[in-house]
Amino acid sequence: MKKLAIILLCVSLTACSSFPVQEITNFFATPTGAPPEVTSTNTATITPTQPTPTFTPTPTLIGEKSKTPTDAVTTTPGVSLPVITATPTVLAIPSQDIKGFNMITLSVNEFFIGDCEPAEVKFIAQVAQSTVVAFVVLFVRFKSAATGVTSEWTSLQMDNVGAGTFTHTLVPDEMKAVGSFEDPWVQYQLVATDANTRQVGRTQIFDEALRLKSCDLLTPSPLATP
Repeated sequence: MKKLAIILLCVSLTACSSFPVQEITNFFATPTGAPPEVTSTNTATITPTQPTPTFTPTPTLIGEKSKTPTDAVTTTPGVSLPVITATPTVLAIPSQDIKGFNMITLSVNEFFIGDCEPAEVKFIAQVAQSTVVAFVVLFVRFKSAATGVTSEWTSLQMDNVGAGTFTHTLVPDEMKAVGSFEDPWVQYQLVATDANTRQVGRTQIFDEALRLKSCDLLTPSPLATP
């Protein structure tokens, strides 16, 4: 057994003697210089997380019109005539008083001469025999409210608007003696005729149902000073 160990030791020494001395020296020499840099291929990259800003678009209304500022109303001190508001009047007239007519209406029961409103009155007449009546004549005259004196009659042909309806808008200037009465009543009467001017209808004379007033007699009211 000891012989076998001696033989193995000799073999080992023989093999070692075959390596060059320089290589053995280099094997045990201390390395010089900086150590090599180690580069990691799996270096983690830290990316800071920032909140993404959110923008809310403002809707644009297509076709919307911008508001136009309203100009302030400037009132100039002075004197103004009063504004008269008239209520439309429908005359409910008994049938025996309007022979030949179904209905007669007036737009107002008083009107004015001058710069006041209303300055006219509209007459509307519906005849009973629309296929027979060809003409309707409106007769008007003044009656003094103080003395009862009347003026001459003024005759005015009414317009045929169809379906047996006739109309006329009366203004003061078309009546005779318009400048001779102060705040008078206006009397009126309607007469219907056929194409041969034969009378087929006549109303009574309406005495104190319509009044004409003058703006000159009204008391002017001053405008408010702003």
